Amino acid sequence: MLKLNRVHHIAIICSDYQKSKHFYSEILGLKIVREVYREERKSYKLDLEVGNQYQVELFSFPDPLARPSRPEAAGLRHLAFEVDNIDEAVTHMRAADVTVEPIRTDEFTGKRFTFFADPDGLPIEFYEK
Repeated sequence: MLKLNRVHHIAIICSDYQKSKHFYSEILGLKIVREVYREERKSYKLDLEVGNQYQVELFSFPDPLARPSRPEAAGLRHLAFEVDNIDEAVTHMRAADVTVEPIRTDEFTGKRFTFFADPDGLPIEFYEK
């Protein structure tokens, strides 16, 4: 049987690199591990760390195609981050002028969660620990 150890990374292609870099590193607080510009592709690659593990790659490409994400389009549904305190996380996001949906409770786990979107409309979830 195949043994998978963990999710190694998540790759996100953005339409406005500087705006997305600011969102993921300054607003969400992901630590920048490395940033490279690949001249042959006219593309940035930003490696970001979540919880002391390298997990998110942010790419820029010239004129990327839009990918549908709502309502319930096939493919990646959302990206979820665990937070210790959902109320504090929501307050932080709203202070950064990010629209956050009302907090809901997972009917199966009893945990609270909410959604918001990155600069390209990718749904992101905060799920309380």
